[in-house]
Amino acid sequence: MDFDALLHHYFGSAELDAVDVARFEDGKHRLEIDFRTERDAGRNFALWTLMDALGFAPPPAEAFEKDPAMRRVAEDYLSAVWKLERD
Repeated sequence: MDFDALLHHYFGSAELDAVDVARFEDGKHRLEIDFRTERDAGRNFALWTLMDALGFAPPPAEAFEKDPAMRRVAEDYLSAVWKLERD
């Protein structure tokens, strides 16, 4: 999944600074619904990482409660992001 394409799909623009509050909230809502209903693990993880990048992803234990392998991948992702931000 292409990050800019996802932003454009959910928020109407790949430039979030150009998105007004109402459009952002609508896109956020649609993204959360798609995350809850997506059955493909890879696409689901991509949606979760987008939500994380935007600051509203549920924690891995909640997001992937029924899939321990995906939960571990999400935890590893968060650990890697934290290390990159720290350095």
